[in-house]
Amino acid sequence: MSDSLLEPSPNWFAACAASEEPVLRRVAASWPGLPAKLVATLARDDDEEVRIRPAGHHPLAPPHLLLDVFVTRPAHRPHLLTLPAFPSTGRAHFIGHPDPDVRALAAADPTLHEPPVEDPDDAVRRAAAVNPNLTPATLETLLTDPRTAEGSAADPSLPLPRTHALLDHCLNGAAIPPAAVPRGESAPM
Repeated sequence: MSDSLLEPSPNWFAACAASEEPVLRRVAASWPGLPAKLVATLARDDDEEVRIRPAGHHPLAPPHLLLDVFVTRPAHRPHLLTLPAFPSTGRAHFIGHPDPDVRALAAADPTLHEPPVEDPDDAVRRAAAVNPNLTPATLETLLTDPRTAEGSAADPSLPLPRTHALLDHCLNGAAIPPAAVPRGESAPM
């Protein structure tokens, strides 16, 4: 028997998406071939299980849904972070969230003007250390702290000469003095 005889048609899944029965809408929400318009409709469904299913099963799941599921369903977080539609901005409003994983997501948002480098949670501090809004002076401070050194070394706003010095240190094992910046001047970019 061929697979086409075993699997319902796209029209069947579309009918399930419009059904009054939550169980059928859940089936439709789990099918990765559902059209984007129906996925968007199911992402606003009254039934929570219907709403979250596209996040885990559909390549066209809306970014706001992926973010909502990240916040409310910790078990789904590793998968959600791999999705290309997962939003890289628009997360700053979660900076005061009680869950440190959610705060860490917010701390890495490049639209956040003051990343929480002093947060009590290590993961949040590491995420904040990668935020491109940090000043070179702040990055230098974070590079000296073992809890934030790795993140700040990977920060895209770290001046290129400093990045090269860190790489040279890693490759050669030579000691690296902190970036020498005369008083009143800013570090070179």
